[in-house]
Amino acid sequence: MKGRKKTGLLIRLLAFLATAALVMGAVALVVYRDALNLDALRRYLTYRSLEKNESGQAREFQYNGDSSNSFATLDGGLLVCSTTGIQLFSQSGTLYVNETVSMEHPVITVGGAAAAVYDAGGQKLFAYVDREEAFSYTAEGDNVILSARLNENGWLTLITQKSGYKGSVTVYNAAFQQVLTEDISSSFVSDATVSPDNKTLAVVALGQNGTDFESKLRFYGLSDGLLKSEASLGSDVVLDLKWDGRGIWTLGEENVTLTDGTGQRLGRWQADQQVLKEFSLGGDGFAVLLLGRYRSGNVGELVVVDASGQQSASLSLREETRSISAAGRYISVLSAERLDIYTSNLEPYASLEETAGIRRVIQREDGSVMLIGAESARLFVPE
Repeated sequence: MKGRKKTGLLIRLLAFLATAALVMGAVALVVYRDALNLDALRRYLTYRSLEKNESGQAREFQYNGDSSNSFATLDGGLLVCSTTGIQLFSQSGTLYVNETVSMEHPVITVGGAAAAVYDAGGQKLFAYVDREEAFSYTAEGDNVILSARLNENGWLTLITQKSGYKGSVTVYNAAFQQVLTEDISSSFVSDATVSPDNKTLAVVALGQNGTDFESKLRFYGLSDGLLKSEASLGSDVVLDLKWDGRGIWTLGEENVTLTDGTGQRLGRWQADQQVLKEFSLGGDGFAVLLLGRYRSGNVGELVVVDASGQQSASLSLREETRSISAAGRYISVLSAERLDIYTSNLEPYASLEETAGIRRVIQREDGSVMLIGAESARLFVPE
């Protein structure tokens, strides 16, 4: 009997030690993530089968060149849309979707494993999941699509212009089943998105406060469609928004604001007499902005704003900046001469000098960057 007790005690002790080792290992991976360079290992495992040249660039994606082209990465591949067509490539360059369409102002929105292409001011929308078309929408009568947005779970929020109303918002779940339609007559609607838990709809409403212009965030319950709360964003026009686990980020020409789902302001950053040239909300827990004293000119400042609304890092740029993009913990900056990749604290991470013909970049969460040209794109994979 004593032998059995000792054996049981030993087993429990070994189980405890194994659990403690796993916990300590997980903590170490988080604490020493930069030093261990886990993303480099992730890239090696993901892209080891891709043929790359000496500078780390993989094979090209060939698409129809058009000045109206919009681009996004989806499931490791590349989604391209123009006024005449939609093309979706896999990570290896295989063309899965090659659809002829007619759009005047094509726009792409991506959320999780889903993407939607829509004609802003037009009537068509197409959604893609698992490298194929999963849903399509055509506005009725004279109605037009104002905007569309996917949350991180693939829930689609569609804003249309509807006769008799200043805006109509429709929410579809990840299976593209209609969940809610909210017709709004009190104020114009410019954008909307669904919370990460798929329970709340946030709507950007445009109106007036006395004689002054005012933007507001309005929060509706998806279960009942009732207005739960609202928050003023002041007189700034909202250019982009994103709802993540920290709250809902709204970015305007002069402000970056973080608000929770009840309308409580969590943080706010304001530009100091600088002009917003370019921005990205794609980063994990930060916004990145390219600012300058004048809208034209080469000199600019790259600013990182964290979730508390504070400027956490900045960097002076002396060369003409063509494109910036953020994803995960990385920020890519494309100039006329080179590509530089930084971490979110603006520490240098990787660079590439072979950028001839590259017009813009799309940063990816693992540190790789899609280099976009006029008629082709290629993937840069840092070592």
